[in-house]
Amino acid sequence: MKSVIIKRVPTASPTPRALPPGPAGSVLLGSLREIRRDPLAFLVHASDTYGDVVRFRIANVPIVLLNDPGEIERVLVTDQKRFVKGRTLARARRLFGNGLLTSDGEFHASQRRQILPGFHRPRLAEYGETMSQIAVAHRERWQPGQIIDIAAAMNHLTLAIAGRTLFAADLEALAADLEEAQETGIGRLGMSVLPFAPLFDRLTLPRTRRFQAARSRLDRALYALIESRRHDCDGRSDVLSQWLCAQGDAGGMTDVQIRDEMMTLLLGGYETTSNALAWTWYLLAQHSRVEARLHAELDSVLGSRIAVFDDVAHLPFTRMVLAESMRLYPPAWLIGRVAVEDYVAAGYRLPAGSLVIMSPWLVHRNARYFPAPEAFDPDRWLPERQAGRPKFSYFPFGGGSRGCIGEPFALMEGVLLLASLGQRWKFRSVGEPPRIDPAITLRPKSGIYVQVEDRS
Repeated sequence: MKSVIIKRVPTASPTPRALPPGPAGSVLLGSLREIRRDPLAFLVHASDTYGDVVRFRIANVPIVLLNDPGEIERVLVTDQKRFVKGRTLARARRLFGNGLLTSDGEFHASQRRQILPGFHRPRLAEYGETMSQIAVAHRERWQPGQIIDIAAAMNHLTLAIAGRTLFAADLEALAADLEEAQETGIGRLGMSVLPFAPLFDRLTLPRTRRFQAARSRLDRALYALIESRRHDCDGRSDVLSQWLCAQGDAGGMTDVQIRDEMMTLLLGGYETTSNALAWTWYLLAQHSRVEARLHAELDSVLGSRIAVFDDVAHLPFTRMVLAESMRLYPPAWLIGRVAVEDYVAAGYRLPAGSLVIMSPWLVHRNARYFPAPEAFDPDRWLPERQAGRPKFSYFPFGGGSRGCIGEPFALMEGVLLLASLGQRWKFRSVGEPPRIDPAITLRPKSGIYVQVEDRS
């Protein structure tokens, strides 16, 4: 895969309250054509050409790209109340409903308070044991010399884990509908922010019909699960049981709210981790020395026993491998917020209504913060090498009160799955290098094919 190095050009100090610089684009569509052709290349070129604050248009929608970690922290944390979720996530409500991913304000804060206990440490310890057991069962399905799509394999594995840990259910049968609903219902950055995007959603196009059919099947399955478990929640530790047992209490969630949060946690709990793991296995297959160090740590700490929650703290190199993979291929590659009032960033004026976008993929590859940014170097996460690095030079899970609530869950799962599968197997790349598909997550297009090799 071709590496991309983010360069920077000196820029003049902005005139106070001036609009940021950026490409004019075409009169009618702005930069839509370039973004649809290759959104990552467009962001790189815009950043290289105009600096850390770039203004462009998609049709009549003003968009501002922020690349400076300090300004990103202001938007996501310090001044977060001056922003709401972006237009792309507004369209995502077609699938997710009004869950944590798409909600704002006090409703979002209330939902977060109700969901957060499901990710406290005692729960994570229980989830960790289940994760490793499922991973060990999945790894036994492979044979030495077999060629597999490791991206698809990670999808099936993490979906099984999300279903079992969060909802105490087998949801693997929903994989095809989840994929169809995401692919046809959310779309890419360019089309999602267009003012007339909702019109397409109301037209009886084949893509719209496929989305509606997939969403209907998902809704039937989730509501059926809610109903079947309504009187069987006592004594269970999964998140769904907690919500159902609390329904009779003041402030308990309705069935619709539970459905929306189930969809949010389900997709957030499996696809993002799946993509992170797929890219990690791809990188390890290209870097035998890093792979050998990972295996040495697993052999030293675990031997042949199954990994558990407490092992995560004793697998520092495994954690560094995962962190470095998510630096190069952050699953959530783009974060958007809409300014509810005029705002000033790095001396530039951002008019109210501007869609402010921040790209972990772009900032993570900035040589100012990560020397030799295209290199896969887990040692850059050693404490002494992180000193002085801005906090939001690395933000794969976002930040602030709207940051990913499942971050501890995802990090634990990533480490335990790398450990559980890496104990038994190593992988060698076959075929063409994977291409990046920057959809709602940064996923490999057409899979990642590897040959399975028995470590023993």
